[in-house]
Amino acid sequence: MVAAPASLDTLCINSIRMLAVDAVNKSNSGHPGLPMGCAPMGYALWDKFLNHNPKNPKWFNRDRFVLSAGHGCMLLYALLHLTGYDSVTIEDIKQFRQWGARTPGHPETFETPGVEVTAGPLGAGISNAVGLAIAEAHLAAKFNKPDTTIVDHFTYVIMGDGCNQEGVASEACSLAGHLKLGKLIALYDDNHITIDGRTDVSFTEDVLKRYEAYGWHVQHVTEGDTNPNSIAQAIELAKTVTDKPSIIKVTTTIGYGSPNKSDTAGVHGAPLGEEEANLTRKELNWAHDPFEIPQEAYDHYRKAIERGAKLEADWNEALAKYRSKYSSEASEFERMLRGELPTGWEKDLPRYSSNDKGLATRKHSQICLGALGPNLPELIGGSADLTHSNYTDIKGESGSFQHDSREKRYLHFGVREHAMAAVLNGIAYHNSGLIPYGGTFLVFADYMRGSMRLSALSELGVIYVLTHDSIGVGEDGPTHQPIETIPSLRAMPNMLVFRPGDGNETSGAYKIAIQNRKRPSSLCLSRQGMANQVNSSIEKVSFGGYILDDCVGTPELILIGTGSELDLCVQAAKKLTSDGHKVRVVSMPCVELFEEQSESYKNEVLPSTVRKRIVVEAAESFGWHKFIGLDGDSITMNRFGASAPGGTCMEKFGFTVDNVVNKSKKLLS
Repeated sequence: MVAAPASLDTLCINSIRMLAVDAVNKSNSGHPGLPMGCAPMGYALWDKFLNHNPKNPKWFNRDRFVLSAGHGCMLLYALLHLTGYDSVTIEDIKQFRQWGARTPGHPETFETPGVEVTAGPLGAGISNAVGLAIAEAHLAAKFNKPDTTIVDHFTYVIMGDGCNQEGVASEACSLAGHLKLGKLIALYDDNHITIDGRTDVSFTEDVLKRYEAYGWHVQHVTEGDTNPNSIAQAIELAKTVTDKPSIIKVTTTIGYGSPNKSDTAGVHGAPLGEEEANLTRKELNWAHDPFEIPQEAYDHYRKAIERGAKLEADWNEALAKYRSKYSSEASEFERMLRGELPTGWEKDLPRYSSNDKGLATRKHSQICLGALGPNLPELIGGSADLTHSNYTDIKGESGSFQHDSREKRYLHFGVREHAMAAVLNGIAYHNSGLIPYGGTFLVFADYMRGSMRLSALSELGVIYVLTHDSIGVGEDGPTHQPIETIPSLRAMPNMLVFRPGDGNETSGAYKIAIQNRKRPSSLCLSRQGMANQVNSSIEKVSFGGYILDDCVGTPELILIGTGSELDLCVQAAKKLTSDGHKVRVVSMPCVELFEEQSESYKNEVLPSTVRKRIVVEAAESFGWHKFIGLDGDSITMNRFGASAPGGTCMEKFGFTVDNVVNKSKKLLS
């Protein structure tokens, strides 16, 4: 490590600071304080340590950088611009936070090449970083050979006081310590300021002692404003600690350089203004107009382009040697990087006839995972301490991912639902072809919602295995019986929500979830068994909704069912048919996919001329009005459940064949 001359260091650091000041001022919106304070650590990390190629942001073996304190995104945009990323030009900097800009108000992977995670909700980024580090460790253990290394990179994070106060970060960092993820290095911006003022109004713990208890290596740099060499020395030491993740507390001054606003909450989330910006220029001895960067600074930063090209070329050479020695492993590795699924991955997904024993869809899910496991080596995941309730284990697989068995692909997340979802996102953000899944009870999706939303927003194909999907949970009672959860997940854009009604539909849900690498899927699965239907199939699930049973001619009534209630519709239709009524049964395993079908198909399944329709689902009715209209009805839940055997709950709340029949006759009359 060779340090640049001190004057050049200062010039490069102040380039970050003033780009942040000018961009936020022009936008009249944003957070200048963090980039002004964190500029030395950003510079030290990117200039001396970060392995990346500005001309190929997706080069696989790059180090990953996560700005967990995403509100300070001008730090990241400045670094991307200064080091030569084509995705962030000076014009992009000038368009900070404007419509269509590649410099949005928080970093977004889908907007800006070079951004590794979509960071906004505090704590999510550091938690995603744990997933990135798990992905690196797993792939290294799976593919590296004693004589050839092709997976070898670090995950670096800049996080703040807000990240350290959010519970998801505590969950994820506890897990990271347990797993001894030595290639995870976090720099903690210790500036003592949040929106409400000084942190001591609510936050006085010793953060490093907490992380030490988690099993992290800890350091403290006291001169974070002015001493990038001290920061670099701490990073260098952290890199030598291979059996622990590392956190480096770097004490900084928020808004450093601003004479009147530094070290105050006022610089956290508001522009400095023209007058204070001019005073800051004088304070930092910055004799340049807004958005003007000295060529000397550009010349130094953009040495990253040549370094990055060489790093990638050296890696490509190593990969070529690997390919010649280990052709089978190289073929699998490169296939995964291309995002291609292996030939025949879905061939063993089970198919069922109506003669096959009815099982709970959580059990069908386990059978699917067992069928997929041998054919889909990129499948990786686990459960939030509910393996034997969610049935998320891959049958035939032994052991789990631990610090000494990183080649394994089963993850024990512990009782940490939110961290699980954030870590799964991190694995997906790694863009290495891994397909992450994680299980818990459906009702605990509420613990994960922030990260599930980021899955959908960032187009991450995470698979959420959510069991115990209704009042059929039974004796555990209303705290564990999801009522509004399924409708609320359906309200989330870009989320596929499946509630399969039998074994075939469960297999179909998995097939679609695996294929959708840019849409997360929520598989809502039952605890109780249900019959396999005569006319269900894996293929029909792709339509979202389809005609399961039909009458001759135009139906008088359409019954729409999902999950365990689908069979209630089937049995009720038989009784109604015997009484002379024309009834159609529609299975609706995925509302989102049905709504994406052509108008002609949707009208074929749900003709506009048939206005008498009943939805049967053991969940809140929200959202079903789109399908039942003013003339339809529903058998749904309008209150929380109760503690009783599952069958009793279903009966007491009206989920019986007789109630469906009676409600149908009333509607028909």
